[in-house]
Amino acid sequence: MPCVHSLDPVDPDVDLHVPLDRMELVRHHASVLAAIASGGALGAMARQLVGETWSTSGSFPWSTFLINVGGSLLIGILIAVLGTLPAQHRLVRPFLGVGILGGFTTFSTYAVQSHDLVTSGHPLVALVYLVGTVLTALLAVVAGVVLVRRVAPAWQGPASGGRP
Repeated sequence: MPCVHSLDPVDPDVDLHVPLDRMELVRHHASVLAAIASGGALGAMARQLVGETWSTSGSFPWSTFLINVGGSLLIGILIAVLGTLPAQHRLVRPFLGVGILGGFTTFSTYAVQSHDLVTSGHPLVALVYLVGTVLTALLAVVAGVVLVRRVAPAWQGPASGGRP
């Protein structure tokens, strides 16, 4: 019987059965993983500080809501700012976007808190929290992009020709 657990290469040019190809995969991806991990640690520490500053009172988890919406706004800003730059280091997006902002936002806590609201007898609050967080976070991403697109021409000056 064939093995069910095969390792399909991430890159079709990389054969994980060939030792040199495995080393190539490690060389190219180790720096990205290090950037994500270090950024994630910084983002999680920032989230902890913000969460301790904004204590949640009542049944609605305001601190997590504000962290996720604020992080989503920053993700929109980051996406748009990086889109205006001609080039950046290949580790900027993994470090800032996936690492710091991914570590800062906490949608896993949002899911646990939603479950806790339902099981503690607050299903309506849980529904408002579930739907409200997703909609507000998506609007925050769009707002971040729109904000940068409105401000970016001023950064680039009149010779740039307008929008990013």
